[in-house]
Amino acid sequence: MHYRMEDYRETADYIGSRLSAADTAIVLGSGLGGFADRLQGAVELPYCEIPHFPVATVASHRGTLLGGRINEKPVYCLAGRFHYYEGYSMEEIAYAVRVLHLLGVKNLILTNAAGAIRSSFRVGEFMLLTDYIKFFHDSPARGQLPPEFGSRFFDMTHPYDPLLQKAARKGAAAAGVTLREGVYAFMAGPQFETAAEIRMLRTLGADAVGMSTVPETIAAAQCGIRVLGISLLANMAAGILNAPLSDEEVVEAGKRSEADFACFLAETIKNITGE
Repeated sequence: MHYRMEDYRETADYIGSRLSAADTAIVLGSGLGGFADRLQGAVELPYCEIPHFPVATVASHRGTLLGGRINEKPVYCLAGRFHYYEGYSMEEIAYAVRVLHLLGVKNLILTNAAGAIRSSFRVGEFMLLTDYIKFFHDSPARGQLPPEFGSRFFDMTHPYDPLLQKAARKGAAAAGVTLREGVYAFMAGPQFETAAEIRMLRTLGADAVGMSTVPETIAAAQCGIRVLGISLLANMAAGILNAPLSDEEVVEAGKRSEADFACFLAETIKNITGE
């Protein structure tokens, strides 16, 4: 699907007429959707009712956009995201990010469930994304985009904002959770990686692997939105424990970490400033 600027504006106008303005938005990854229930004064818009919006097809993704407050700070919360493996194009995956830009969002928190590659990491810990490796030829910046979404050639030296990372470190300390730091490898999925692929990723410097987040990171960077990336380490990657992987394992890890994640994320949002 190819979107027109009119489509983006129609979506933004629809959301803006129903939800209060916010300069911070959160995308909740697999197994982490329970955080949406923590929003105060939440108003909920199902994706299927928002003009031109994609629809989440992953069972563990709620598929709603919420507006509410965390510690009295207004936020948008996307309970469910869109993936390439669902059949969506990169343009469709990035659609929500560009709409958020039109709505005035300045900070984007992208969360996901990932497989730990570094053997010293433990399931249930969180990882702060410091950079990414993209093993995929396509990009949400490909093609002719409206100038409102940034220039064609843009810097990606620091895809994840240092000031937002500082807020996350403070949030983790306040919440009492272990926050690792590392490089996230983006693979297209939907199949989990092979053990040989994980060995390759480790050799190239990746610390965790997943099937999301990077397309939204790229679209946000092009728009000038600051990005924070957080992974829940939901399993050890293929071959590390010589055990089969499953989506059920990922969802269960999210449920076990729900309280810690909610506290960590709320404390992080509290520390975000307009610097």
